[in-house]
Amino acid sequence: MAPPGRRRVPPTHTLLPFLLLCVLFSSASAASAVLGIDLGTEYIKAALVKPGIPLEIVLTKDSKRKEAATLAFKPSRLQATDPEALPERLYGGDAIALAGRFPGDVYPNLKTLLGVDVGSEWAQEYQRRYPGLSVESMVRNETLKQATVAFKSQVFEKTEPPFMLEELLAMELKNIKANADVTAGQGADITDVVLTVPAFYTAEEKRALELAADLAGLRVLGLISDGLAVGVNYATSRTFPSISDGAAPEYHLVYDMGAGSTTATLLRFQGRTVKDIGKRNKTIQEVQVVSSNWKKDLGGDAWNQLIVDDMVASFVDTPKMKALDVMPIHVWKNAKTIARLWKEAERMRQVLSANSQTSATLEGLFFEDVNFKYQLSRAEFEELAIFQASQVSVPLVHTLEAAGISVQQLNSVILHGGAVRTPFVQKHLEAVAGGPSKIRTNVNADEAAVLGAAFKAAGLSPSFRVKDIRADDTSGFDVHLRWTSDGKERAQKVFTRKSLIGPEKQVPFKTQEDFHLDLTQMVDEREIPVLEVSVSNLTASAAQLKDKYACTSANMSTKLTMRLSPLDGLPEVLSGSVSCEVEATKEGGVMDNVKGLFGFGSKKAEDQEPLQEDDSADADTTSATLSTDEETSTSPSASTSTTDKATKPSSSIVVIPLSLTTRPLGLNLPIPVDQLTRIRTRLAKLDASDLARSRRAEALNTLESFTYRARDYITDPTFITHSTQEIRDTLEQKLNEASEWLYGDGVDAKLRDFQDRLKELKGIVEPVLKRREEASKRAGTIEKLNESLDQMKGMIKMVESSVEKAAEDAKQSAETEAAAAAAAASAASETESSASSEKNRDAEAEGDDELDDDPYSTTSTSTASTPESSETNDPSVISPYNAADLSSLQSSYDTVSRWLEEKLSAQSQLGDHDDPVVLVRELEQKTGELQRVIRDVVVKNIRIPAQRKGKGPKAGGAGAGKKSKAKKGKQGKSASASASATRDVDDGAETATSTSTPTSSSATASSASGSSHSRDEL
Repeated sequence: MAPPGRRRVPPTHTLLPFLLLCVLFSSASAASAVLGIDLGTEYIKAALVKPGIPLEIVLTKDSKRKEAATLAFKPSRLQATDPEALPERLYGGDAIALAGRFPGDVYPNLKTLLGVDVGSEWAQEYQRRYPGLSVESMVRNETLKQATVAFKSQVFEKTEPPFMLEELLAMELKNIKANADVTAGQGADITDVVLTVPAFYTAEEKRALELAADLAGLRVLGLISDGLAVGVNYATSRTFPSISDGAAPEYHLVYDMGAGSTTATLLRFQGRTVKDIGKRNKTIQEVQVVSSNWKKDLGGDAWNQLIVDDMVASFVDTPKMKALDVMPIHVWKNAKTIARLWKEAERMRQVLSANSQTSATLEGLFFEDVNFKYQLSRAEFEELAIFQASQVSVPLVHTLEAAGISVQQLNSVILHGGAVRTPFVQKHLEAVAGGPSKIRTNVNADEAAVLGAAFKAAGLSPSFRVKDIRADDTSGFDVHLRWTSDGKERAQKVFTRKSLIGPEKQVPFKTQEDFHLDLTQMVDEREIPVLEVSVSNLTASAAQLKDKYACTSANMSTKLTMRLSPLDGLPEVLSGSVSCEVEATKEGGVMDNVKGLFGFGSKKAEDQEPLQEDDSADADTTSATLSTDEETSTSPSASTSTTDKATKPSSSIVVIPLSLTTRPLGLNLPIPVDQLTRIRTRLAKLDASDLARSRRAEALNTLESFTYRARDYITDPTFITHSTQEIRDTLEQKLNEASEWLYGDGVDAKLRDFQDRLKELKGIVEPVLKRREEASKRAGTIEKLNESLDQMKGMIKMVESSVEKAAEDAKQSAETEAAAAAAAASAASETESSASSEKNRDAEAEGDDELDDDPYSTTSTSTASTPESSETNDPSVISPYNAADLSSLQSSYDTVSRWLEEKLSAQSQLGDHDDPVVLVRELEQKTGELQRVIRDVVVKNIRIPAQRKGKGPKAGGAGAGKKSKAKKGKQGKSASASASATRDVDDGAETATSTSTPTSSSATASSASGSSHSRDEL
């Protein structure tokens, strides 16, 4: 047992697998990164989480913190000459700038069209706002004859298929991903993402968004509502009262008004104490959506629409337009005019948030010679928006009413979104909230949602450990079941709009025949089909229960386990079963006893009653089932749960799993494989075209900058010194040709053409620059080489002297060793004779007593000391160097000296404009060679003096380890005699070798000290 206060450390080999696992996990974590994306109507924002980069906003290529949600196709000059050339794609502000020139290929605010039918009012309003775009239909459901929105580009070939809305949105998401990869560092490839969605998104919008993310190469970890994302960000830096301690939760309402819509989300914030690992407790923070409401058409775009309508009315009311009989409908059909008006309306609305007056001047509007000036005050704007302003408080009021929360119970109203900065919006909210005290602007109105989404992504990823915040969202819509049973159409509500996403729920059915059911969402009093579920083996399973277990229809129960998916909040069916309670009279077998031992058979029948349907609460129920021995042999899918001791009659529940098949329903059905492949191929071609265009632009810029820099070389004195007039004339001529070509035929040139031009110019300039560099460094490098030669020369002299002295010392040592050996032999002979006489006298006195050998026998001591002297005969011990080392040093010195002399002689015959015969690189290489030779000689001949180990201690140690059979007094007497003899020998040896060399003296002294040490041990 380990001593108290000390912990027994497990063997190292048992820890190695665990340590290796930790290292591998750390490496995987270091390489991981997740992304949160706030997909807004007008802007897209992204935040990155990576080891070492916590919650950082992803910047655009223009170093902006948000990217305009706009995509544009720009015609390429190469398309005129290359039939395979593709248009250029532009994003964000670059795309918006093209709206006036190419209104038919600039696609803004695509989010409003996600998941909508091409004939819906949303699609019609979008086409009215952007008349230059060619909207077409993309059939997704042949049965319902429904189609989503697609666009026909004007800059592609006429035979090019239309672009799906999801395909265009995927391009924008891929652009955001590219920016995030740049932020994360070289080689990063981020794929995991959490996306924000409005609370009013149905299955159709969510599936369309998931398809766009998949086409962009992103893996969706989850969708989070805008309001909940803001709440998560709000909770990251706060701690709320714990309801486990009896405290009341806090209620905060997130009011989010963006460009396209307005949502109000009531959130409950609270702390809770839960069990942690082991016996510890921890307090977590919970953020739960209580209720939400929205206005899908209230936002910044609605304000802009009011300004554009007023601008069109004012424009056609000008005298010149009246004379030309221009009507508003004519203006609305002019795509370029509307694009310019929309851009000015957006700017004016933002100005009016901080100023009371603004104006706009548009030249060449509608006609080239028509100029239009428009003025608008804040009072006029508020008068235009009087109806929309009255709708500002509607989502907030309806949200509180649905939750049963009064304004007094509300802790605060958190503002989010760009449109909340509009002055009259805040005034209306203050009026409803009872004053400005509850209106909070303590979160970033632009970035709180994206930061919350990124935090959520980090929490879902196994690579990060974050603050424990449990965020629970709701479905937002009622979910109904519809199926046919006994020839009747039946319906049941399984989830309400307040049902939490994630928890499972068991739904019972009273049918024992195969059936189909549909799950639908109730949206604005209309049902949207979401999922079709087919149960295929219920009839056969029910018959099996009746035949084998004598079950009846009355005691059979059919259940389906459902939930709202944690990924996107859509309803899904996880499993199904049919069961029946039977009487068991047989004694339990071994397996039954084992099941009871582990607790699988202790569930009582009443504990497995079907869940009673209750719309107001979504309680979860679970049941544990195990197969009986009899059912396992005939039907592997059947299982039982015993309820009493195996030796007594009891009841058990036999459960048979159901075979389920699901199929998505609705407008956005999965795309056929061939069509999906075509879309991915087109996206890959566009990516490759953009990459080639980027490289071409980089090559053009490199060539252009090199021509400017090369012109400065022509007048540079150092360049002139190391070049001839002919070279400078040729360079000037080539630079003139390159400049003319760049702004002429080079505009449409390919990447290879730029690379060839640049290579030609560098071929003229770089040799001169190389000569200049060599000349500037040559003197210093030669000086360093000479210093190394001097060092080697000194080393040669030192080694030569050391070798000569070693030879002389070796000769002298040999003579001394011969005399020392003779004296040692004489002393050993006398010691042996004395020891033999003493031993005979002791033997006569003791009789037949058995004695151990004397551990301090002088024979072993003398023989141990003798071999030591032989080590001094090696000359290498005296000198670390030998003749081979001297030869190596001298050879290297002579070779480098001759090489340097020859090169310097040849170099002196050349001019400054000639290529050098000796390069700095070669001089540095020779210097390195000399240093290596010196180092190798020194390192190779380092010797550590061998430790002299006497044999006396070993012999003494062996003798001391044995058990003596002699008496104590006799042992002491014998040891005393031996010790005396040993001292005599040691003294004699010291006297005999007192005139020996230091090496011999130290060896003898070592032997003597060894004997003394052995005596001390005894």
